[in-house]
Amino acid sequence: MEDVARLAGVSIKTVSRVINAEAGVREPTRDRVRAAIAELGYRPDPYARSLAGQRSFLLALVYGDAAASYLMDVQKGMLAACAERHYAMMLCPLDARSRPQSASMGTAARLQDALGRARPDGLLLTPPLTDDADLHALLMSTNQRYASLSPWLASPDGHEDIGARMDDTAAVHELVQALIERGHRHIGYLDGPPEHGASHWRRTGVLNALAQAGLALPAQRVAQADFSFESALPAARQLLDQSPPPTAIVAANDDMAAAVLRVAWERGIRVPEALSVCGFDDSPLSRQLNPPLTTIRQPTQDMARTATLELIDLIGGSSEGHMHTLPYQIQWRGTVADAS
Repeated sequence: MEDVARLAGVSIKTVSRVINAEAGVREPTRDRVRAAIAELGYRPDPYARSLAGQRSFLLALVYGDAAASYLMDVQKGMLAACAERHYAMMLCPLDARSRPQSASMGTAARLQDALGRARPDGLLLTPPLTDDADLHALLMSTNQRYASLSPWLASPDGHEDIGARMDDTAAVHELVQALIERGHRHIGYLDGPPEHGASHWRRTGVLNALAQAGLALPAQRVAQADFSFESALPAARQLLDQSPPPTAIVAANDDMAAAVLRVAWERGIRVPEALSVCGFDDSPLSRQLNPPLTTIRQPTQDMARTATLELIDLIGGSSEGHMHTLPYQIQWRGTVADAS
């Protein structure tokens, strides 16, 4: 640590504050210390840090029944942030498959069971855990530091979300608006579970774009599934059974959009000539489909890294905690054409 302090031109105490993400250090000084740490390849002793600061320097990634590709991106982003700030990371799955012994418990009780004796300094939560009122109450009552990758669907008054997100509503609004500009008037929507925050934000984007164009979304042009390919197959058939059928279908994620493509193929409906299909996430699947899927890119790795850094700063007292909104991108590929 002395070498880092000497190279950065600061005191050893300042180096310690930067490493532990504590308040009281100006940002240019932090940058200088981090550059010195990187140049020297310095690695703090985690045991000594823990004893000195009464912290574990451990963060837990808490997740439910998340898609494998999404979870992998979250892990990569969180690991990058932990490496930058010299933290360790543990996985804390709460889904029934990972923890069958606690399947009958509520989410809050499952979290306590999953953590066991571990005492992480903070938690990073993935959706839909951010929609669980009991979990939110537990975190607030225990003063547990946490960040999330989605706003809480029903935040208490005065509670500020902490972490990183993208604006799902704006992204879907822009996508549907573009479909309307390409002549689509009969647009179907394949929704996710009603209790999931992502379903709410994305559905709102569809409704807002249609309303802005003076169009409605009749009940028969909405079908619901649970974000999985299998559950979306009957929902896709339901949408394509309508008369007249939709000229475009927007699905709330890529797996469900893939189900629409499967049903269209079974029925001999040509995509995109007779039916345009869009998804959400820009998962690896979207690029493997034929034709490649038009979708909305969610910057999951960047969101996880940003949220983790914000959490570490919150733990160290150098930030009060903020929710960062990261940019999205619409990936226009081979499943969209002008309405015929």
